[in-house]
Amino acid sequence: MADADPAKYRPYNRSSIQRTPQWERIPTELREAVDVVSHVLPFRTNQYVLDELIDWDRIPDDPIFRLNFPHQSMLDPDDYATLRDLLRSGDKQQLAKQIHLVRSRMNPHPAGQLTHNVPELDGEVVPGIQHKYAETVLFFPSAGQTCHAYCTFCFRWPQFVGEDDLHFAARDAAGLVAYLKQHPEVTDVLITGGDPMIMRTATLERYLEPLLSAGLDHVQNIRIGTKAVGYWPQRFVSDVDAGDLLRLFERVVAAGKHLALMGHYNHPAELRPAIAQDALRRITATGAVVRMQSPVLRHINDDADAWRELWTQGVKLGAIPYYMFVERDTGARAYFELPLAEAYDIFRTAYGAVSGLSRTVRGPSMSAFPGKVLIDGVPTIRGEKVFALQLLQARRGGIVRRPFYARFDPTATWFDQLVPAFEEPRFFFEDETAAAGRPAPGRSLDLVGA
Repeated sequence: MADADPAKYRPYNRSSIQRTPQWERIPTELREAVDVVSHVLPFRTNQYVLDELIDWDRIPDDPIFRLNFPHQSMLDPDDYATLRDLLRSGDKQQLAKQIHLVRSRMNPHPAGQLTHNVPELDGEVVPGIQHKYAETVLFFPSAGQTCHAYCTFCFRWPQFVGEDDLHFAARDAAGLVAYLKQHPEVTDVLITGGDPMIMRTATLERYLEPLLSAGLDHVQNIRIGTKAVGYWPQRFVSDVDAGDLLRLFERVVAAGKHLALMGHYNHPAELRPAIAQDALRRITATGAVVRMQSPVLRHINDDADAWRELWTQGVKLGAIPYYMFVERDTGARAYFELPLAEAYDIFRTAYGAVSGLSRTVRGPSMSAFPGKVLIDGVPTIRGEKVFALQLLQARRGGIVRRPFYARFDPTATWFDQLVPAFEEPRFFFEDETAAAGRPAPGRSLDLVGA
């Protein structure tokens, strides 16, 4: 039976979910998909998501159900059939091999996360750190590498599947602090995962306190990436150490740091419960800022009205609309991805329906190998229909916000499927010393300064 106390956090995996009352409302074929797909991609939910966020009269089409529960078409049909048959056969050795094979084909670390983003200190790799952009370091505390519930689109799914070669994590902040002391250009530290808010306050404090030391005055902004604001707002309201957590936020702000919670809200349904709104008010009352971001996802939020409601309600509650991303080229991307032209239309329509206070949002943006590539319009120039693009962030300094153009392609869903407009041989930031000719679609670009 489910826990009768909705304020007590209790996660459910593919086995324990079968003991909840909601399991009986899921059709047989969807139950099979939960079992099969969750052997490849992680599955976890909790009582709050089940009781408060999912409309069980609308499954399987309810957006939060699709956001949280695996579906058959999230895997290639042949892979799904093979895995299903291996599960039925009980051949655990072959099943493990097939799971690893399927995961390896899902681009577990896109945009150079393993090949270009992992920094070194004195010739040694620094555990649990990524450094892609000069100003910002990402930090993965080992105690925060899980979530209150998992999103089916998650581009960080390798953090949760138990394969060490796919995992980023640091046991403490010592390596991070040493690295930051040698890199005064870093102004921002993003603590991410997983979800740092899964940690107890005392554990989170051990990671945050070193960032407040006098030797790190150049670190001006501390960001915390979290889905807890949507999946478990009790973390900020009624958990046993919620008060301690809010006081910790106040202490970070009092130390002169800007504290930003990067709130992953994927649908306005996550903002409708009273406790979710209370959580936002409590966070912002500490002096911390909540910034809202999400990819645009087929089956979830591919609707301008959903984004309009999300942004306007967020602003009303004190949050700042920040990013609409394009679904990244990893995991179950084929299930969620939209043509870039469609993503831009959704953004433009929603943007045009909100006031200036919500127009802090940027998008649609692709977190691709060269940087954050913004789709800025679809104009016709010199008789050619094109995507107007620019880099909001870049590996290579000095090229952000410089306009460039790609041929319009109504089917393209990611940056590596685009080619330069106006018969240009390459985009301006591509390595001019590379061999003549453009890399084939689907292959990484070789960039100067990458």
